[in-house]
Amino acid sequence: MNFTFEDTAIPSVKLIHQFRAEDNRGTFVKTFHNASMQEAGIDFILKESFYSISNKDVIRGMHFHHPPFDHAKLVFCTSGKIMDIALDLRKNSKTYGQYVSAILSFENNQALYIPKGFAHGFVSLEDNTTTFYFVDGVYHKASDDGVRYDSFGLDWPISNPILSERDYSFVSLADFKSPF
Repeated sequence: MNFTFEDTAIPSVKLIHQFRAEDNRGTFVKTFHNASMQEAGIDFILKESFYSISNKDVIRGMHFHHPPFDHAKLVFCTSGKIMDIALDLRKNSKTYGQYVSAILSFENNQALYIPKGFAHGFVSLEDNTTTFYFVDGVYHKASDDGVRYDSFGLDWPISNPILSERDYSFVSLADFKSPF
């Protein structure tokens, strides 16, 4: 009942294949397994959990917390489908400004591990998509920030995005001063 882990183009971001079993009663999914995370070299202690329900074409992101309140995330869907994105904001990283994306859905049973130093966002590809976020830190309003969704070269797979005013107001990656 353990997870399997897959490297992405940015090695510290991992695609996780969660355990899933189905029978005549329905479906059982293991969404978190600390020992599997530790075996994969990921030190993640769950401190908060959130979920959002989004309509098709909603973009949420690109969000992060400033240090010392920065945190890692484990993201997955229990219904619907998203394109999930992790943007590297670590100024001394050779992948600074680069991103990875993954399609997450109930059907493919995958999660994305996003370490500290990354902005996170996603676009909902279906109505009523439920996205869970497991976080190894706690929400700190004064440290909550973001980078503008259309400023780092991603070709979002939609033509009429729906965003919050806050998400539209973030600075571009070119104007961003990284605290990481």
